[in-house]
Amino acid sequence: MKIGIPKEIKDHECRVGATPTMVHGFVEAGHSVVIQTNAGAKIGFTDEMYIKAGAHIGATAKEVWESELILKVKEPQKEEFPLMHEGQILFCYLHLAPDPEQTRHLLERKVIAIAYETVFDREGKLPLLTPMSEIAGRIAIQAGALSLQLANGGRGVLLGGVPGVYPAEVLILGGGVAGLNAAQMAIGLGADVTIIDRDLKRLRELDAIYRGRLKTMYSSSQIIEKLIKHADLVIGSVLIAGKKAPKLVTHDMVRQMQPGAVLVDISIDQGGCFETSKPTTHSNPTYILDDVVHYCVTNMPGACARTATQALTNATYYYAARLANEGLKALKNDPLFSSGLNIYKGKVTNAHVAHDLGYPYHSPESVLCNL
Repeated sequence: MKIGIPKEIKDHECRVGATPTMVHGFVEAGHSVVIQTNAGAKIGFTDEMYIKAGAHIGATAKEVWESELILKVKEPQKEEFPLMHEGQILFCYLHLAPDPEQTRHLLERKVIAIAYETVFDREGKLPLLTPMSEIAGRIAIQAGALSLQLANGGRGVLLGGVPGVYPAEVLILGGGVAGLNAAQMAIGLGADVTIIDRDLKRLRELDAIYRGRLKTMYSSSQIIEKLIKHADLVIGSVLIAGKKAPKLVTHDMVRQMQPGAVLVDISIDQGGCFETSKPTTHSNPTYILDDVVHYCVTNMPGACARTATQALTNATYYYAARLANEGLKALKNDPLFSSGLNIYKGKVTNAHVAHDLGYPYHSPESVLCNL
């Protein structure tokens, strides 16, 4: 199979869909790989390294997008829509539910789009989203701590405090992978941390692990409204795989927050869990609304692109190799892998995306049955 790895063009996005080691594995298996020139250069993966691994270097995006299988990181940008062709397999993050424009173009181009973020494993977890959730959770605390500084619009509060002065109060919405990693970072810096979630089993696990260093609360709108008034930093990390994020924090709640408090919305890729959230970029990561600093960067792990690329490709290589070796039969023969199928030749094959955007739903089994 011919595999294409384009250079990412989203703002400050320097991750790359495959490392030289990954490319070497594809070539050894008999596949051809074309990677766009300088796709990994900013994070230390040079064209020479890819050539040594057996790849061809594509001078233009068009040359790369002619491939049968496209491996990338972030969802296609508007400049890339015209480069897609019917029957092409696209394997990357998509986040379609809050993005009707991208969904429409993928449908019109009749591509086969598989989303990293909706592939499940046997434990019911999301193996291709997990590494980026880990990184995003950790970055969220770094970004939040920086945003709390007075020069950046924040309250002038040091996350860990100092002897004789209380630390910052950090409220984390959601105790999943991103929320847990945010909590680990915040606790490590000495903050006063509370996680809220509706999964009592998860709250018990967290309570047992942290033994009082972390407060846990069962989530409700009343609890959120009560706690958010006193929080210095609020991290939004809720997820329903493939679906728009629920709006847990209303605009009225934001108005009740302390001036200079900070919101970091990790859920922004799925539309955000704060009613006042709107997507931002690494070039202009924050804005202030009602005296509250909002950090809503849609590709947070891109800030640490080398670490993120290595962590991501550690997880994606197994699945990408199966696609290259078996084609779409890799999906047909594995219902868990096929859960990643969001678009198939003009049909929406993810139930949450179909519901949120108003399209008819076609199960992956129904579109793959004749392969």
